[in-house]
Amino acid sequence: KVLAENDQLRKEADDLGPRVELDYWKKKLSKFNYLMEQLKSPDVKAVLGVLTAAKSKLLKKWRALDIRITDAANEAKDNVKYLYSLEKYYDPLYNSDPVSMLDAIPGLINAIKMIQSISQYYNTSEKISSLFVKVCSQ
Repeated sequence: KVLAENDQLRKEADDLGPRVELDYWKKKLSKFNYLMEQLKSPDVKAVLGVLTAAKSKLLKKWRALDIRITDAANEAKDNVKYLYSLEKYYDPLYNSDPVSMLDAIPGLINAIKMIQSISQYYNTSEKISSLFVKVCSQ
């Protein structure tokens, strides 16, 4: 169910700021970290041991799901890390008047550019565009 939700398109209002983006990925990270903890539990390891011993065909499906969950958890972790790095640049958008904001904009643009160039997951045009829309809205 969590993976199905992860694959769905996000629907958001047009007037949300960049903090919403960080909150979204923090919630995802929390969900997937919980799942990862469950996958490492003794009960799950015992079930996997039984399936392995029985040479079950379910192991192939299990491994595919495990890979998808791990990848989604890694994506959320990576995105949270990079979005936290933007926080000091977008805080003036929330706490300053329009004239004072101007000083923060070049740093924010450069930080987003850096994320786009080095992030493994956040470097798609859709994600960067969505982030820019949130910045502009704020």
